[in-house]
Amino acid sequence: MIIFTSLPKCPYNISQLQEAVLPIMVICLTKGAGVLPDGPLNATLGGTMVFTTTLTPPEKPFTFVEWKFGDQSIISTNTNATADYEGRVTLFISTGSLELRNLVLSDSGEYRVLIIPQGGSILEGTIRLEVYEPLSNVMVTPSSTDLVEFNSSISLKCSASGISLSFLWLNSSSEVIQSDRVQLTDGGATLTIVNVTRYDQGPYECHVFNPVNSDTSEPLTLSISYGPENVNLNVKVSKGYYLEGSNISLSCSAVSRPAAQFYWLLNGAYLNDTGPEFKLVNIQMSQSGNYSCQAFNNKTLRYETSQSSAVTVLERISGTAVTPSTNLPIEGNSVNLTCDAAAGSIFTSLWKKDDSDLILTDNMALYEENRVLSFKSLNKTDSGKYSCEISNPVSNDKAQYIMIVKYGPENVQIKGPSKIDFGKTLTLTCSAESEPSATYTWTLNGTEIYSSSVFTKVITELSDSGSYTCQAMNNIAERTSSAVHQVTVTAILGETSGCSAGCIAGIVIACLAVCAAAGGGGY
Repeated sequence: MIIFTSLPKCPYNISQLQEAVLPIMVICLTKGAGVLPDGPLNATLGGTMVFTTTLTPPEKPFTFVEWKFGDQSIISTNTNATADYEGRVTLFISTGSLELRNLVLSDSGEYRVLIIPQGGSILEGTIRLEVYEPLSNVMVTPSSTDLVEFNSSISLKCSASGISLSFLWLNSSSEVIQSDRVQLTDGGATLTIVNVTRYDQGPYECHVFNPVNSDTSEPLTLSISYGPENVNLNVKVSKGYYLEGSNISLSCSAVSRPAAQFYWLLNGAYLNDTGPEFKLVNIQMSQSGNYSCQAFNNKTLRYETSQSSAVTVLERISGTAVTPSTNLPIEGNSVNLTCDAAAGSIFTSLWKKDDSDLILTDNMALYEENRVLSFKSLNKTDSGKYSCEISNPVSNDKAQYIMIVKYGPENVQIKGPSKIDFGKTLTLTCSAESEPSATYTWTLNGTEIYSSSVFTKVITELSDSGSYTCQAMNNIAERTSSAVHQVTVTAILGETSGCSAGCIAGIVIACLAVCAAAGGGGY
């Protein structure tokens, strides 16, 4: 049998050839449609590849099957496997498929199959096989391990053993995309981040793959130093004002990596205390001021200072007293009542009179933040109990003063008869409004006769008639006031009065004299 190959066309059909006298077979090579699947096929070094045809096993076995690698024959139905493939191939005659084992890199190339079915045209198929070394040892190497936010840049180099490698970078399971700060070079093997931020810390993974397998590196987390920022000072139980001798706790926090170091300042000057906690024990007024804390990052070499917090230490108010400007408050005069304390700062002053809130009248005024109550012109109604309560945000105290306004005498009055008979007892009573009580002096017709509020006398003389004057005197105010009371001595004629004839004659003469004097006023 003779096989003709490389004929462009087959001028004979099989039946015609079978009728020929000579036992010659003319084989026409035609490319079989869909004998092999579309390629290429990918396989792993050391693995097995089955080149499977798409043919269904025929009822009668194929007349001839042959596989070639390039121009080199591998195996056929008429010959055993060649030396390079001995023990590595198996031909499946029923389908024309081929199994190739223990693959080596040199097995990469084009494979061709020729199949001669009984009574049909030759079928031909080609497919390409690529043998790859399996990748391994995927690892990421950073160019630096000590990074500072906004200052540092870093390159991550991904390496692996194998060929035809492709690279995919992941940041926390999300694919890394190129941007102004993110660059992918060396075919994706190198990831560069410019001016890193804290959000670039990862973890990063490098996913490497080729057509036959893939592998992923161990995650790498970058150490990026940042801060300090958002420095905040907190005062435990913040009041603004604190009682001298109390304790105050302050704390400072900041966003920083690594953790910030803290320093404390009073009015901008550094204190000796350091650390996130600061305690003021038995605080004194001299420690009042504006406190702040400063955070420092020894990696970024950056400082940031917190807001300031005012701490005002106040002494407890004590020794409160109300002091008058004079110990002799006299009606009509002015006086100041000053409310003050021996210790402590005074913020507010509240005045009361007789336990009720003080209502200012026209003659009153408050000065010096209500610490001084001033009376322009005292009135006797201003007498009373004055109390003053002073306070500050941490304490309070009170004191009182009883003011008695000196006044008078005024409204001097004399009570007693205007006429009285001989031998009767005359009683005159003098009174006056005065603080303190007035002293009284009596005069009769200009002559001082007695010193007391009550004057008594048995009428024995005509001369007991006349103007009785009572003068009231306030020894403190050094003021006087008087009242006059007229008294007339009378007698009833014809009555036994025990008066002698001379006495009666005297009375008559006196009466005549008085009458004459009265009549003389008419001239």
